[in-house]
Amino acid sequence: MCGIAGTYQQVDGEMLARTMNDRLAHRGPDDQGLYFYSDSRVNVHLAHRRLAIIDLAHGQQPFVKDHLALSYNGELYNYKELQAELASLGSTFRTASDTEVVLEAWRQWGPGCLCKFRGMFAFALFDELSGSLYLARDHFGIKPLHYILRKDGVVFASELKALVAALGDELEIEPSALIASILFFWVPEKRCSINGVVKLAPGTWAQFNPDGTHQTKTFFDIAEVAAAAAVGPPMDLREVIEASVTAHLIADVPVSSFLSGGLDSGIVTVLAKQANPEVDAYTITFRPEDQRLEAMPDDAVYARKIARRYGIDLHEIQIAPDVVGLLPELVDTLDEPIGDPAAINTLLMCRAARDAGVKVVLSGMGADELFAGYRKHVACVMADRYKQLPAAARKAASSVVGALPVAARGRGLRYSRWAKRFLTFAELPEEAAFRRSYSLYDPGELAELVSPELHPDINDILGEHLEIYSDNHLSDNVNRMCLADARLFLPGLNLTYTDRASMAASTEVRVPFVDPVVFRAAFSIPGHHKVSGRTGKVALKQAARAWLPKEIINRPKASFSAPLRAWVTRDLRELVDDVLAKGELVSTGFINAQALSGLIREDRTGRQDRSKQIWQLLTLELWYRHTTSAGVRV
Repeated sequence: MCGIAGTYQQVDGEMLARTMNDRLAHRGPDDQGLYFYSDSRVNVHLAHRRLAIIDLAHGQQPFVKDHLALSYNGELYNYKELQAELASLGSTFRTASDTEVVLEAWRQWGPGCLCKFRGMFAFALFDELSGSLYLARDHFGIKPLHYILRKDGVVFASELKALVAALGDELEIEPSALIASILFFWVPEKRCSINGVVKLAPGTWAQFNPDGTHQTKTFFDIAEVAAAAAVGPPMDLREVIEASVTAHLIADVPVSSFLSGGLDSGIVTVLAKQANPEVDAYTITFRPEDQRLEAMPDDAVYARKIARRYGIDLHEIQIAPDVVGLLPELVDTLDEPIGDPAAINTLLMCRAARDAGVKVVLSGMGADELFAGYRKHVACVMADRYKQLPAAARKAASSVVGALPVAARGRGLRYSRWAKRFLTFAELPEEAAFRRSYSLYDPGELAELVSPELHPDINDILGEHLEIYSDNHLSDNVNRMCLADARLFLPGLNLTYTDRASMAASTEVRVPFVDPVVFRAAFSIPGHHKVSGRTGKVALKQAARAWLPKEIINRPKASFSAPLRAWVTRDLRELVDDVLAKGELVSTGFINAQALSGLIREDRTGRQDRSKQIWQLLTLELWYRHTTSAGVRV
């Protein structure tokens, strides 16, 4: 895995490319390279940072061959098959790397090659003959690629921080993206916290030409693929998942796995171990006092059981970080304001793996989104039934739940928190209920929290969510939720923090469930086979009977999270009072001081759990300070 950057038609392109490449050093500590090209038509600079995974001795980049130059970040899991096919068509190869396969595939098939790729990737390819620059990003947005139109061309990079380092004083913050981050606790793919910067959409490629024109086209329309799979024959889920995990093991370095003790990571780890006996695993634990306050299950117990049963060497990492000291680093790492503390888990686990010499780690991420594994999926199905209750019964339930505390005697009350959460969306229409099931505020609460000048942005963000949720031809609400997650939640949050946190530790995380073939298999399954009664991920659990014991398959859902209430209540208390409550977001009027004080008061009295909101706002405050200090204008 690597970091890429570059410029097209920029007079100061060399300086910009070098600056961005330096800022991306963490993404590729093994090697770096620069490519310059200039003639009467074009001026091009490509930069690359390499984390060597395949063909360690070769594959240096940018890779230049027969008038094509490539700066590539990714892994193609079917590159050997593609190499054989290309060789039969006359292509010759001088390396054993997937980088050269990408270049020759483009030469042979042009953008049509993207449909043949099975993997994760973001790359820039320059054609010296035509003078055109091409950017491309994988089917689901596993790997990032940002660009900004500048003068007569474009500047691009793997991470936003590289663009900020190169162009800081030319850039300005985009307030609407910050509003979206407050609502969702992450920034949707269609928005960026820096005005004018575009995230190349998953499943698309862009072309920039010497005459100043450019275009973007789609090679993988996720909604169309889901709709086609839904009306096609059901696929063999076990066969598809086994093949995907095996494909994701291809590497010339050791491969490990994250093992939380849950269903998804258990499947990936056990199948990986069966295919490669050398695979080991990493899991996390928390301080007992943190677990009690958060009311967290002890996942490590289940991780140990899986490890013992299948002979897996398990490494345990206790997450008891100096949160105050780590938080500013995390904010810089994540690029944009992302309020999910699970990023800390990923960062620390990847550091531990890298310290042990591991470069590649497998993750079970993506299964919850594709197979309806989150509590919100089950809750939204239950909400449909709740709406059928008599009004008097619903009113009584609301009164009882509203009076419940969320913590007592130093112990969190999980079911109380869940019940309160459920009633915030139980009577809303389908799309609004789904949005509210995972967002942090209803529209009225958000409007009270932010400046009145920003209220129109709230309506735009809500409308955008409705448009994306409704853009499908699926017949059941469960698969509509899964598709929305695959388009919004997965690329906007989970894949983003996983990429940034893992690459900050110079480690590659692979996600076998986030795969085109697995995606088609997931949507060949009707929604009622994913959620049944109060149970989610039913189809995946049935498939898992071939690999895992019932104790793991049927254990209660536990999210990959952190003891947030403990951190907000204890570790971060002074930071909340001094940095957030008296911060720049409040002093500029972006955040309403009175509404913020109300959130903090509700959380500390134990009447409501506002820890997620407080954490997100604190990370936003730190991001705001960090970004403006880099010269970005407000």
